[in-house]
Amino acid sequence: MYKLIVDINNHCEKRWRYSLGQSLENTVLTGLENLIMAKNAPKPLKANFLIKANAQLEIATLKLRLFLEFKVVNETKIFQTQAKLREIGRMLGGWMKSLQTV
Repeated sequence: MYKLIVDINNHCEKRWRYSLGQSLENTVLTGLENLIMAKNAPKPLKANFLIKANAQLEIATLKLRLFLEFKVVNETKIFQTQAKLREIGRMLGGWMKSLQTV
């Protein structure tokens, strides 16, 4: 996922690369940090990290939409990255659902 984001960022104009592009990279890295923390946290604490990771995922999706609206990079790359984000979102949702106690 991060590799796709870096590729998108590398193909941006300089003014987008250091504003929206860098912000998108930081969002994805923060989401990855939360996923790693959730993986290693005790079960009662996992949900908090997963909620944070899910929020970061939504923010990254929003920023990708901005890339698309501003026509900053090739649409195909954006659509591929959005598909990966949706897949990650489904996996994250399943993980969160498995932690819920009925």
